[in-house]
Amino acid sequence: MRAPDERPAVAVAVIVDDGRVLLIRRAVREGDLSWALPGGQVEPGESGEQAAVREAREETGVEVAAVKNLGERTHPTTGRLMIYVVCEVVTGTAYVADPEELDAVAWCDRAGVAERVPFPFFEPVQAHLDTHLM
Repeated sequence: MRAPDERPAVAVAVIVDDGRVLLIRRAVREGDLSWALPGGQVEPGESGEQAAVREAREETGVEVAAVKNLGERTHPTTGRLMIYVVCEVVTGTAYVADPEELDAVAWCDRAGVAERVPFPFFEPVQAHLDTHLM
């Protein structure tokens, strides 16, 4: 049996606005994944919700507010604890705010997600997107 991963958890911001979800493309691919939801490591003293809000701002320039936690899981590929947080846009226009980490951002409807992400998201995230995307 694999030992629990000791690295910090990763918080992911699930941001849907006007029927589209905000995706980021990493400058360096992570395995088979190039497009993903904004997110990153939870810093010491931070909650998953706080980390998701911070990461969304740092990566995309968009100010968001955490609405609800969709759940947690151990990522099947990386072994990291993942925390998925629904966030709503407060203000801002998405752009590549961290060019060292990202090379693109995109607001995607269902077809746009299907073009960029070759497999379903974590089940609660996918269910949320299925009910909120155009």
